[in-house]
Amino acid sequence: MIARASCGAMAAVVLAACVLHSPAGAARETHAAPVIWQIDNLSQIGGHPVSLIGAPEVVTEDGRRAVRFNGRSDGLFLDANPLEGLARFTVEVVFLPDADGPAEQRFLHFEEASGGARALVETRILDGGRWCLDTFLRDSTASLALIDRAKTHAAGTWHTAALTYDGATMAHYVDGVKELEGQVKIRPQGPGRTSIGVRQNLVHWFKGRIRLVRITPDVVPAVGLLRAEPLSASDRR
Repeated sequence: MIARASCGAMAAVVLAACVLHSPAGAARETHAAPVIWQIDNLSQIGGHPVSLIGAPEVVTEDGRRAVRFNGRSDGLFLDANPLEGLARFTVEVVFLPDADGPAEQRFLHFEEASGGARALVETRILDGGRWCLDTFLRDSTASLALIDRAKTHAAGTWHTAALTYDGATMAHYVDGVKELEGQVKIRPQGPGRTSIGVRQNLVHWFKGRIRLVRITPDVVPAVGLLRAEPLSASDRR
């Protein structure tokens, strides 16, 4: 495992019930259900308008739609940050990385508009058509990345990745299996924006398909994490 320190969102999630309004960066109570964003069109995600970079495409496989990114110039931006105010959270993504994509791909990026706090889900494409997961959390005083290049997975097929944070421990999972965890103390993010398919400064493009993102305002146990197979009715709430 490598844990690296580094210097260097989608409008605020519509929460179903019992959520207190708080200033930017202050922790919210987390009594709400998760919010699921279907990445299946190029106009809106979760009710938020999409700004297009390049020419990503909507594709259909097995009756399910996803957005395909070319690894050079395609991305989606939303003027919203679903992690705003959350002291605890789980971010999940259902995606298919191509084997011939760029070596480093920051394909899901949440960042506040001021203050520098961010969260990223990334891949590293390795030899032999394999990839490993890289995740990153940062605020103005602390940061942590989790990556282990020995924990590899086949490219060219659907997977799920999850990043969890409970206020002290960051962990990540692939296909529901925990791979790494580490200790870091970061404050909740303020309002900001989200990019899908590329880092927000337009580097490290993703090649492959992304079908779905789910944000839960709490830590989801491994048994409750998404899998790449079709979603159950409870997953779609």
